[in-house]
Amino acid sequence: MEISYQIKYLKKRFPLRISRGTRDGQHNLFIQVTDNGLTGLGETSPGASEGAATAELAQESLVKFLANPHDLNAIFSTYDKAIEAKVAPCALAALDMALWDLKAKKARMPLYQMLGYKKPSKATSITIGIMSPEEAKERLPLILEQDGIRTLKVKLGNPAGIEADKAMYNEVLNYHKKYPIAIRVDANGGWSAKDAKHMMGWLAQRNCDYVEQPLKEGEEEDLPYLYKNRPLPIFLDESCRFASNIPNWAHTVDGVNMKLMKCGGITGALRIIATANAFGLKTMIGCMGESSISIAAGVAVSGALDHIDLDSHLNLNPDPCTGAPLVDEVITPLEIAGHGGQFRTDL
Repeated sequence: MEISYQIKYLKKRFPLRISRGTRDGQHNLFIQVTDNGLTGLGETSPGASEGAATAELAQESLVKFLANPHDLNAIFSTYDKAIEAKVAPCALAALDMALWDLKAKKARMPLYQMLGYKKPSKATSITIGIMSPEEAKERLPLILEQDGIRTLKVKLGNPAGIEADKAMYNEVLNYHKKYPIAIRVDANGGWSAKDAKHMMGWLAQRNCDYVEQPLKEGEEEDLPYLYKNRPLPIFLDESCRFASNIPNWAHTVDGVNMKLMKCGGITGALRIIATANAFGLKTMIGCMGESSISIAAGVAVSGALDHIDLDSHLNLNPDPCTGAPLVDEVITPLEIAGHGGQFRTDL
């Protein structure tokens, strides 16, 4: 197989602010794996907590791993060897999704069908980053009125404290009076256990569906405190990177959020789905600063999940790729061989 790399800058339409900082764009690594005239595509959205802080470091991680002979047709074996070799998970995600894309193209099947999943039917949530009430008042009409979105994921955990969180959330609630919107909250580990307990009670009275990652990664010992008599379901994100993490916290949460950049791609996601199902947990999929290529790979497994948060490509200006269109609020796979993600030819 022939492997090539390229790095592209992805600029966000709106900067995204979470509890850990603000980002208005980034350089992503794209990988192409070619065999017998067919090419599989993959993407890395780099991050220090995902093993490679830059696209260049992600590429170095892959080049080093691939310097040794590997049977890339054996995807599960390749994944396990890469994990053992400590390849950055976000870098492995690009290789893994490219290999699955290639395998589905060889099979002449859409990837979601080859994996045995149904076509996704659940609406994706659209993420609203941390912002002031004034900013939210300006941003929300563009999403709810112009784009016709009805499911929001609201980022809380404002460094300014929970009163700032409440002020922003109240602005979102004003739109709940106008539109039948679903609201979810992601604190990105921005709350203390005490504040998380308080906020979950407060949010439960204000049309919130669930809370994601209320505590900082590494503070999971406080999860039983939150889980007992919880007013809202709790989902883990950063605290659940791989399927092997799930047994540690399964008795203290209601669900897990997988991200391809955290778990190393589709192979890691398949294992998270199976393990979460075995423990009776709900599942969701999220994303980082990814284009349509990585989102298309995520869509391939989303038909098996309870909640979908695959919207990062919708906030790019422009998205250099295609293949994960929003159709009636659902990120929908294309009915072509592979995961469907492709580079645009008009840029």
